[in-house]
Amino acid sequence: MSNIFCSSIGKKLIMSLSGLFLVIFLLLHVSINVTALFSQNAYNAACRFMDTNILIQVMVPVLALGFAVHILFSLIITVKNQKARPVKYSVSSKTETSSWAAKNMFVIGVIVLCFLGLHLTHFWAKMQLQHFIGGHGEDNPYALVYTLFGEWYYCVLYVVWIAALYFHISHGFWSAFQTLGINNSKWIPRLQIIAKIYAILVALAFISIPLYFILGLGEPPK
Repeated sequence: MSNIFCSSIGKKLIMSLSGLFLVIFLLLHVSINVTALFSQNAYNAACRFMDTNILIQVMVPVLALGFAVHILFSLIITVKNQKARPVKYSVSSKTETSSWAAKNMFVIGVIVLCFLGLHLTHFWAKMQLQHFIGGHGEDNPYALVYTLFGEWYYCVLYVVWIAALYFHISHGFWSAFQTLGINNSKWIPRLQIIAKIYAILVALAFISIPLYFILGLGEPPK
């Protein structure tokens, strides 16, 4: 077991599995968030379900662990790769991944992490976290969303975050499967297409929320 955590292959394997776990969570998360586009009652009901469901309460620390593991191992792998290549040489091999996202995955990941902290502070800390620390959660989560996304600068920050998330997912999704052993000319192109479609759909779903409110389409909180 210790060899998994010590070897380069083991570290990449763990980072890939934790990344795929977070991809699944992201789909569930955006599915809850888009209910704000339908009605205030629908979003508040979805938030109450998230706050009171026992299974979800159990999954919160698991999710936090998944984030921590993914971030930790990506940092370890990046530092190790930098030490192994102190001088950057130009590579002309066509087999090398040359996409911008692939070359900047760590930087994109840092951007995603920074905005994630902002997002958790403004939303999760005022809602679900309160149930863990004995506090009182937001009575009307929709009002919180309505207020924050009524500010243009927060909407801009949110869109930048989702753009970074798009690039991170569009490469990381299929790359994770490659690390897990699906590395052939038949499946990699398919996985790249699936990753692109998934990243686009998730990004559009997330971005639609601030745009909906900044355009004044949301109903005023009751």
